[in-house]
Amino acid sequence: MKPISKMKISSRLHVLRAEQRMTQEQLAREVGVTRATIVAIEGEDYNPSLELAFRLAKFFKTDIQNIFSAVEDKK
Repeated sequence: MKPISKMKISSRLHVLRAEQRMTQEQLAREVGVTRATIVAIEGEDYNPSLELAFRLAKFFKTDIQNIFSAVEDKK
């Protein structure tokens, strides 16, 4: 069997946040995380938990797939 390749999670969070004219700090407060967490997600340095992904989707009134997508990590 061929091993499953690693996946990288791509985020549109910065786009959705900008459309709402929100700062990273404001969004962090709304979903109950630190600004550093929002920075890391937007920089694609951190994959959010499933719970946090759902909280973000609920906040933006959209589906998780509209915020996050999985792409094969070429590294």
